[in-house]
Amino acid sequence: MAIALEHFNFIVRRSTIEDKYPGGWDQCLIDHASSLGTRVWYDEYLFRDGAMNPIDMENLVNAWRDIGFQAVLINGEKKWLDCCVIDESFETLSLSCDWIEIDVAREFAYLKDEDPAEVVGHHGF
Repeated sequence: MAIALEHFNFIVRRSTIEDKYPGGWDQCLIDHASSLGTRVWYDEYLFRDGAMNPIDMENLVNAWRDIGFQAVLINGEKKWLDCCVIDESFETLSLSCDWIEIDVAREFAYLKDEDPAEVVGHHGF
């Protein structure tokens, strides 16, 4: 599966949410219930939240960082670790990320090494 991209995209692996989010995956869904299908959607591997501008995206990244997610690893290079941000151009990640692939032409992202056959987004969530 894959997740549709639009505007500014904040992506987290569901397995990382299960490990690090207070209350795990179930609590994450409860906490984001009011945004499901509007700015939040997910597939079997990835969770997507979004923003319309860089300031709101920075606030979103900081909120997840405050609950224990490590956004950037600096070990000789800056790269996304527990989460990543894909901007509205969809052409590249703002920093590299080892676990995600982007299909620029069809504007979706998917977990590396998984089949992106079906795309999930707000329009069909």
